[in-house]
Amino acid sequence: MTIDHSTARALSHRLAVEQSKQRLPSITAGIVRDGQLVWSEAIGAIDGRVDGPVASTDTQYRIGSISKTFVGVEVMRLRDEGRLDLGDTIGTHLPEVPFPQVTIAQLLTHTSGLQAESDGQWWERSQGGSWTDLVASAPALRATPGTTFHYSNVGYAVLGELIARLREQPWQDAVRIGILAPLGMSRTTLRPETPAAPGLAVHPLADLLHAEPEHDAGAMSPAGQLWSTVQDLAVWAAFLAGHTQDVLAPRTLAEMLRPIAVNDMVDAAWTGAHGLGWQTWNVAGRRFAGHGGSMPGFLATMRVDVATGDGVVLMTNATSGLGPATSELLDLFAEREPTLPAPWHADGAQSAALDLVGPWFWGTYEFRLTLESDGRLRLGTPGEGRGARFGPDVDVDGWTGLDGYYRGEPLVAERDSAGDATRLVLASFVFTRTPYDAAAEVPGGLDPTGWH
Repeated sequence: MTIDHSTARALSHRLAVEQSKQRLPSITAGIVRDGQLVWSEAIGAIDGRVDGPVASTDTQYRIGSISKTFVGVEVMRLRDEGRLDLGDTIGTHLPEVPFPQVTIAQLLTHTSGLQAESDGQWWERSQGGSWTDLVASAPALRATPGTTFHYSNVGYAVLGELIARLREQPWQDAVRIGILAPLGMSRTTLRPETPAAPGLAVHPLADLLHAEPEHDAGAMSPAGQLWSTVQDLAVWAAFLAGHTQDVLAPRTLAEMLRPIAVNDMVDAAWTGAHGLGWQTWNVAGRRFAGHGGSMPGFLATMRVDVATGDGVVLMTNATSGLGPATSELLDLFAEREPTLPAPWHADGAQSAALDLVGPWFWGTYEFRLTLESDGRLRLGTPGEGRGARFGPDVDVDGWTGLDGYYRGEPLVAERDSAGDATRLVLASFVFTRTPYDAAAEVPGGLDPTGWH
């Protein structure tokens, strides 16, 4: 896809404003649509000097906690292979940890209650220790597992060791072999490879720079050590938008993106949550997924519009100062290059379930059942009351709930001897064509006097 020249110019201008206004040594960004990088730009010198080496879209930056998304995907790959279950307690696989009752799912969603950072020196700016050292420091629980969201870098160090233990190789090798190589992400590495930007801090009150250290974080590296480029992160954004190739099953990706743990802040409306390894956002009804990353000397973001698949990636080599450029670049692109809706076409296959459409009653509540263009059923209005969508499921000879109260619950249409649908049975609830239909079997029986 080729975007309009005026759109590219507007995006580049917005990025240039961010670099200048926020006083960032260098910044690079890209826009993804239909699985392809359709615009990218790099602005500034990587050392922040007037005549310094110019940044490019192939310059590596440290991506911080975006590293966690690769860890999360590798854990889910192990789950899909039958090597673990998300409900497993971590002590089942790593018996030496002092918090054996915590589950893998809780670690992925930051609901384990585990302390946020490792003990000892500031791990992001200090040479890291071994897994044995981390366990010996006895990381503690700050909350009862499963009761609250508490972001934990230590939790992802534990998941990195889980990968290493089950794959019988360092976590980064497992990620490189199972994810990066198949996707062609050759410029995403554990340590910087030329050309790479140095980590810099900009003085908050003067135009001065301070170099930030680069090191191996050891056991804490799964929490934020990977380096990448705009071109590589664009591939990862395309992956998040559904272009998973053979690396991950699409239904597993969808499972990872369900918001599970809300990041609830006192006196503030919440818009952010965490799924299984990914951050999710709800902005005025628009759903986004991705992750942010920060390490001393670097900031990075990746965000994808779940509905359209459009995505943005952005990286800079500054400890602080990044403004709202990420969301504004994506909004600017969507405004200037709107996606077209898929053309409507008749679907003869829907005739097989046509007799199910129309009103159904749960007690005295009326629900309207309709057929959607993707072959799904819609009962009522999703998001209102118990309205939900249902997808075909051969395992239940019917449909399974996709959202809301009935997510994961089976829906079966029962028919009489003539083949006419008389009841919908949903999670033991019975829906009939009229309120308490005398011709249908209603649990609990019906008053013999009927409606009177």
